[in-house]
Amino acid sequence: MELFPTFLRLNGRRVLVVGGGPVAASKLSALLAAGAEVTVVAPEVCSTIADAGVVVRHRGFEDADLDGVWFVVAAATPEVNARVARGAEQRQVFVNAVDDPSNASAYLGGVIRRDGVTVAISTDGHAPALAGLLREGFDALLPADLGRWMETARSIRTQWKAHGTPMASRRPELLEKLVDLYAAEARR
Repeated sequence: MELFPTFLRLNGRRVLVVGGGPVAASKLSALLAAGAEVTVVAPEVCSTIADAGVVVRHRGFEDADLDGVWFVVAAATPEVNARVARGAEQRQVFVNAVDDPSNASAYLGGVIRRDGVTVAISTDGHAPALAGLLREGFDALLPADLGRWMETARSIRTQWKAHGTPMASRRPELLEKLVDLYAAEARR
């Protein structure tokens, strides 16, 4: 079975994190950067979570914690993660069970974020260390001036929409514009 890659818009949406240790804490910065309204449920939380400015409920997980959430990160024991997964399945909510693929319905991969471009790499939850190594390799291959590429793509997209440029023509036109960036420099 193949996974369906996607990016989630979590801005202003409730996200539940179950677990209070460093693994749970490692997910907070990306969730907060995405604008998620994060609640952490755990009997105890590490200082990173306590200082993160998120809602913390100092207790064990309860099924009702899933009510109204859009996404869940389960970073607790396999037993707790299994309870989270069962409750989330009943509510049709996706769960990222950290390093626990059997209790996950969503898998986070290695992610590169630079200059408005996001690249995600997945190993279908089977080899997260490999995803991390691939992320580092791809990051090294991306152009240093990726921001210029992004600005060029944004600009030409506006033109395409205004002129009704067919989809089949867009990639070749963008490639030509990107090549022109370097050709102009070479002429100087």
